[in-house]
Amino acid sequence: MNVQEQIKNYIASQPEPKRSDMQELHQLTLQVLPGCKLWFDNGKNSENKTVSNPTIGYGFHTIKYADGKTKDFFQIGLSANKTGISVYILGIKDKTYLAQTYGKNLGKASVTGYCIRFKTLKDINIDILEAAIRYGGEITSEN
Repeated sequence: MNVQEQIKNYIASQPEPKRSDMQELHQLTLQVLPGCKLWFDNGKNSENKTVSNPTIGYGFHTIKYADGKTKDFFQIGLSANKTGISVYILGIKDKTYLAQTYGKNLGKASVTGYCIRFKTLKDINIDILEAAIRYGGEITSEN
C-alpha cells in the first residue's frame, strides 16, 4: 500500500466530524505545501508496539540527536487523538514561538512548543492555523 492509500485509509477510519476535519486539513496542507514529500507513520516501533498515534507527515526535516545521529522525518504532522486533532510543526528552535505568534488568535486550542491541539476545526481560526502551517513549511533543518 502506498503512502497516499495509507493516508486515505487513515482519514476514512476516523469517526465524523473528525474525518471531515482531517480531510479538510489534509487538503489545506497540500495547498500550502504543494509538491511536498508525504509520509505516513503508523505509530508503531520496530517491535510493532504502538508508541504514538498514527500521523500524516508533510515536507522534510532532519532530526539531530544529542549523540550526533540523525533521522529523516516530516516537517509538519497531522494526527487524530482521543479528544480531537493535533498539528505538529517540527524544527522550531524557540519553543515559545508558536504560542506567542499564533496562540492568542487561534481560538480554542492548546499550543505547546511544537504542537497545536484542538477539538474541531470550528473551534479555531483556520486562517491562523494555515499561517502556522505555512511557517512550518518554511523552516529548514538548518534553522
